[in-house]
Amino acid sequence: MAHLIENMAYVNETPWHGLGNQLTAKQPIEIWAQQAGMAFDIKETPVRFMTESIGSLGAIMSFPEQKVLYRSDTKAALSVVSSRFRVVQPREILEFYRDLTEISGFELETAGVLKEGRKVWALAKTNQSSVLKGNDVVNAYLLLATACDGTLATTAQFTSIRVVCNNTLAIALNNNTGAVKVPHNTSFDPQAVKKQLGISVASWDGFMYRMKTLSERKVKSHEAMNFFLRVFTDTDNVSGGLSNERAIKKVQALYDGQGKGAELASSKATAFGLLNAVTEYVDHERRARSTDHRLESAWFGQGATLKQKALDNALLMVA
Repeated sequence: MAHLIENMAYVNETPWHGLGNQLTAKQPIEIWAQQAGMAFDIKETPVRFMTESIGSLGAIMSFPEQKVLYRSDTKAALSVVSSRFRVVQPREILEFYRDLTEISGFELETAGVLKEGRKVWALAKTNQSSVLKGNDVVNAYLLLATACDGTLATTAQFTSIRVVCNNTLAIALNNNTGAVKVPHNTSFDPQAVKKQLGISVASWDGFMYRMKTLSERKVKSHEAMNFFLRVFTDTDNVSGGLSNERAIKKVQALYDGQGKGAELASSKATAFGLLNAVTEYVDHERRARSTDHRLESAWFGQGATLKQKALDNALLMVA
């Protein structure tokens, strides 16, 4: 099966998705672009079509309301979008981090291309980190991603990664400034996005206070089962809600000790442990056509939605 990932690169330890070209630390943006498969431009051209004409080729006509986006290197078509669609180039995603890495102490850790160039991202470790009881270390990251096929606005999202298991979780904040989304019908202004995100950086302590609260909330066995039922039951189903029994069985096992870090004081029989059982399931255990399909789901798709649902339900336990 063909992989979604066109290319990617990383530094330090192998990332949780286990894909990519390893780089030495402190590489310049230009090297990242080459090694992560992001050294191409997204070009655009009007949509054209040929009219039928008996006995001849017909006329080539233009459809000005839409345009075709294609890669500058391979000339492969990527998508057909509205003429109002504003492209964010792969190099702009990396350039976003230039001053953050040179001045603010951030470090690019992974970057890459999905879906043959339709989606690109970069992930950088910030200079923020916290430790929960049992020496459970959680680091803060900043993820920037965009897509040229209409599936994703240009999104800057703070993400936490738990070191012991590499579980990833979008940082949700009370004031909803954990993510900044720039629709493709407007211009991407990196400095404006950073200014908005500045509010969120100061809120890392608030997020970790929530995680600490979850780690101190002891959970009884019936509460754990009810939590997993709420997370894995599709309440929108017309039959009144169908639960995914296989998933529940797996996350229950992760929670009961099979998960990485499940025996740490922060997780054992706690609401934080419930949350991490779900994030580990999504990031590492959930069925996926390939590892890169799992990555896309965990960050941008159904997996991300499932993790958010788990976080919402966990926080209800300490409300």
